[in-house]
Amino acid sequence: MSSTKTYHIAVLPGDGIGPEVTAEACRVLEAIAPSMKGVDFKFSEHSVGAGEFLKSGNPLPEEAFDACRQADAVLLGAMGLPNVRWPDGREMTPQIDIRERLDLYAGPRPIYLFSAEDSPLKGYEAGSIDFVIVRENTEGLFTARGATQAADGSEACDVLKLTRKGCERICRYAFELAMKRRKKCTLVDKANVLPSMVFFRKIFYEVAADFPEVETECVYVDAAALFFVQRPETYDVLVTENMYGDILSDLAAGLVGGMGIAPSGDLGTDCAVFQPSHGTAPDIAGQGKANPLATILSAAMMLEWLDHPETIKAGERIREAVKAALLDPTKRTGDMGGRLSTREMGDLILSHLD
Repeated sequence: MSSTKTYHIAVLPGDGIGPEVTAEACRVLEAIAPSMKGVDFKFSEHSVGAGEFLKSGNPLPEEAFDACRQADAVLLGAMGLPNVRWPDGREMTPQIDIRERLDLYAGPRPIYLFSAEDSPLKGYEAGSIDFVIVRENTEGLFTARGATQAADGSEACDVLKLTRKGCERICRYAFELAMKRRKKCTLVDKANVLPSMVFFRKIFYEVAADFPEVETECVYVDAAALFFVQRPETYDVLVTENMYGDILSDLAAGLVGGMGIAPSGDLGTDCAVFQPSHGTAPDIAGQGKANPLATILSAAMMLEWLDHPETIKAGERIREAVKAALLDPTKRTGDMGGRLSTREMGDLILSHLD
């Protein structure tokens, strides 16, 4: 007797263009769901972000957080607005609160060139740039974001914190991912200057000993920025500290078409959040100009992470639909030099799903 597996997905549209791009990703998920045998989805939408703060005084209500904790996965749009800040000047970042409170330590950020037309680099064909930045999500320099500064305004200090547990598990995740890909893993650090990075490198090599089939290397973060531009095809899986991963993933997205095509995941042991790497872009919010591809590709990552044979196949189908859609260089949203609206790009992906 067959039974249907229902996956509960918490949807957090967020701020700015978040609701627009999330709506397109949900349309794609709803369109592909009937083709999955024995699989169904139940979506629940929750208000989180700067807009929610303006309404209730809390950017991450406990009801919404509980929904994230209990869901099988979370699909997030984008959060934060530059003019809505805490008294100390920081923006609202409930997405980081969710990462830390749910211990979503692994942040894979795939970088893939779907079309040569979308890269500013010469001589790179579709598929020739294909690597994943694995960002450590819960430690590093971001742990200083709640620190208080000197009351007299004389100085400010942010501490970069790394633990053995944090380094071991993110390195192990990266090596396990490399084993599924081209079996190369690169540590991006600054071990020539920072003792914390010497510590990270030591643990990287300790974990590497358990994966003798994987080629390893270490690259300083400044050199990595150079090599991304000069020879991105040489990378497979890169693992790095939180802030370095945040910066490098934006640079890497620029190699393949920009932030509008850059998906990401925040993964823990029992829960995961999937979201575009871009921000809320309030200057174009509500105008139908936002690129939904990063969110649609994040939804594909979510399906693969759910690890059901049918969801894995569905994730692959979505990625193939994006690849097929981008074969026509005239079919782009404004951020990629085209004229399609957010909805039209969603329609295009749906047409290729068929």
